[in-house]
Parts: sequence; C-alpha cells; structure tokens
Amino acid sequence: MIKRLVMNGIFCTIKAVEKKHPKTHRIWSTVSHGLVAVFLFAIVVPFAMVEAASYTDKQLEALATRVGQVFWIASVDNRTPTFLSTPAPNASSFPAPANESFEITELVGWKAKNPYYKVRFDSGKEGYIRPEMFHEEFNMTILTVDPQADAKKKAVQGEEDNKQRIAWIQSQPWSETVKQEAINGRAVPGMNVAEVKRVLGSPVRVIKGRSGQKAQSGIAEERWLYAGGTELVFHNNLLIRVESKEKKEP
Repeated sequence: MIKRLVMNGIFCTIKAVEKKHPKTHRIWSTVSHGLVAVFLFAIVVPFAMVEAASYTDKQLEALATRVGQVFWIASVDNRTPTFLSTPAPNASSFPAPANESFEITELVGWKAKNPYYKVRFDSGKEGYIRPEMFHEEFNMTILTVDPQADAKKKAVQGEEDNKQRIAWIQSQPWSETVKQEAINGRAVPGMNVAEVKRVLGSPVRVIKGRSGQKAQSGIAEERWLYAGGTELVFHNNLLIRVESKEKKEP
C-alpha cells in the first residue's frame, strides 16, 4: 500500500509538470525513470522494510505462546515443510522428515520484530521457521497430533497381547516341543478350540458341518480358515488336522 501511494505521487508530479511545460516533455521522459529509481531507494525501500517488520508487541506475545509446544510433521503429496538452518531469509533450508515430532524452543528476533520460531526435532536437529510459514503449513503438514498415534497404539497393544499369550502358553501342561510350536504361532493337533484361539487368535471364517457318509449322524466338524491360507479341521471341538492352502510355485 505504501509503495503504491508513493509511486502514484511520483507519476502524478511528472504529469503535472509536463502539462505546464510541454517543451520539457522529452526531458521528463528521459529522466523520469531515473527519478523513480532514486525515490524507490530513498523512500519506498525504507517503508517496505517497515512493513516487513510489522509485528506488534501483542502479536509477538501471541506467537510466543507456542514456545514449548510439540508438533508433528506429515507428508502431503510427498511434500513436508521447509525449515532454515539459521534465522535469516538467505539461510540454507532443509525439508523436515515425515512423521517426526519437533518442539518450538524459542521465538528469536523479538527485539528486532523479525521473528523466527526456533525448533528442535526429535532427532536432536535444530531449525528455524518464519511464523507466517508455520501458519501456512499448520493443519496441513504441521499437526498437533501424531499422525501415527493409532498405529503406534495398536503396535504397543499387540506387543502386550503377545506377552500375555506367551505367558499363558508357558503355563500350560504341554511338552516343551508343543509349547515352542504354539509360541511360534502354530497350532498342534489335540488342542481344543479354546486353546487354538489363545495360540492363533480368531479365524477369519468358520465352516460348520458333519463328517462321514451320513450327514445327520456324522461327527460335528468345523473348518477354521486363517489369513494366508491355513485351514484347521476340528472334530467334536478337537483339532485333528492342519491344512495349508498356500499356492505352490509350479
């Protein structure tokens, strides 16, 4: 806005002089660009610098409230936010690693009203980012929650469940060979349905029926299908056979 007003004033002055002194038209045409350049460096540039450092004390205080907060990096369209190596516009930059967290440790440049957020990544690396760039990336590539929080929670829960599974297996009156098979995720014939569930978990599908020539008087049969093609056959709730439906290479 300031630059536009100054430029308009310069050209209006030139036009006014041309109307009053037509003979000087060529002279003004020759020197007008020189005058504009002089005014740009003497007036416009200083005002532009004032505009660039236009943060008020209250705005700086508001920016400082983010100090101490933790954020996470998310990749959007294979892009992550860019950080600077030093708090300067001509500093070298680097892309933040996806899924890594960082803490805002300081708001530097407060006195000069030329603020940068100083951050420390989880890896220990430090960087800087302008508040306006931070706000531009906020809720896009900079998040307030870990984008992998659910996956990490499931992984932790899975580890805990597996510990409990192994502890249960070790407490059973089985031979060491059977226990080791169960720990490795393999059911052994002779186990009942409850034991198999503790060892392998629930199947993705159960097919119930009866074996034998006479369906009505035959033995109650269940086939448990697991991901990967493993099929367990139960007769009267006891595992009698483990079949693998995995495709073999020709």
